[in-house]
Amino acid sequence: MQLDFSAEDEAFRNEVARWMAEHLRGDFECLRHRGGPGDEDAYPAERKAWEKELAAGGWTCVGWPREYGGRGLSLARQIIFHEEYARAGGPGRMGHIGEGLIGPTLIALGNAEQKSRFLPGIAKGTEFWCQGYSEPNAGSDLANVQTKACLAPDSGEWIINGQKVWTSLAHESEWIFVLARCEPNSIGNRGLVFLLVPLDQPGIEIRPIRQLTGTAEFNEVFFDGARTAASNVVGQPGEGWSVAMALLGFERGVSTLGQQMHFYREFDLVCQVAKDNGADRDPLLRARLAQAWMGLKVMRYNAMRMLSGPQDCALQRPAMIYKYYWSNWHRDLGKLAMDILRVDGDIVMEDPVRTRLQQLFLFSRADTIYAGTNEIQLNIIAERALGMPRESRPART
Repeated sequence: MQLDFSAEDEAFRNEVARWMAEHLRGDFECLRHRGGPGDEDAYPAERKAWEKELAAGGWTCVGWPREYGGRGLSLARQIIFHEEYARAGGPGRMGHIGEGLIGPTLIALGNAEQKSRFLPGIAKGTEFWCQGYSEPNAGSDLANVQTKACLAPDSGEWIINGQKVWTSLAHESEWIFVLARCEPNSIGNRGLVFLLVPLDQPGIEIRPIRQLTGTAEFNEVFFDGARTAASNVVGQPGEGWSVAMALLGFERGVSTLGQQMHFYREFDLVCQVAKDNGADRDPLLRARLAQAWMGLKVMRYNAMRMLSGPQDCALQRPAMIYKYYWSNWHRDLGKLAMDILRVDGDIVMEDPVRTRLQQLFLFSRADTIYAGTNEIQLNIIAERALGMPRESRPART
């Protein structure tokens, strides 16, 4: 996909850059290049305030239709916004799960009541969401979820019991969408329900998970008789798998270009340290830097190929390689950063650049595990993208 931006598009680019320069200052100055994976614990209150600032300027949900609180921007202008946002140092979005995942899912599959109830809070930056998918025995094997939901005949509410894990920002969220088993004795991807659940209620406990970086952006979430209204089912009971897969289709949307701009920033930091300490004179390290730069370019071209297809909830073939590619590239960048830091990489220092690269190395170790391990991603590519025979799997009991 080759994008040719018009003069009007370039004027829009200048508008975004100007707005960011005018607003990412003062109380928000501390947020530049902060937040995001591995740094989600940074300035949560200020980043929530930033979401409201973005909303007041009309810069949340820019690709959503206008009737749902968005700007209805063209694909080209969405790309421009995400690139300029990252280039200006815009912080990791506290509202990204609402804006990028559950919001588009509700627009596509939710009913009128759900759209009117939930979309405005996402667009205004006043309600935040987390994702209740993974469980201790259902991480990459999502179809093995065991959290149970049953409809109470007296109240008409769904009652939920079970556990979710690796739940990003659950402690900062008001709502969680939960994939649960609603049909007794069902197995695999059958008999599931997709529920919208308020977190502030009895029967829900959130416990932080401390990471290698010392931060705790992930959580365990325990459900012990938690409740949600019958109207908070997206789709139909028993059809939760199709809703869950549709949501994952939106995960590889235009915001991936913003992720890549974040990667460019990290790559620049690695190059800066290499120049400062002389590591750039090592021919082997120079070759690895060149390889990393080429990898970034390949990532961008594949993202353009992904975005040239239909922008719906279907997972297109070019999108199936994206997670495998970026996670391995990012993990390798973390290794390269430590090799360039040399002995400084082993020492805690009062240097924000060194600290950021140490965090990059530590957190990127998880990139090839979360959201589907390398092995699972390769299975997806082989079976769904290439049409190869399915791997034999033991029967579930």
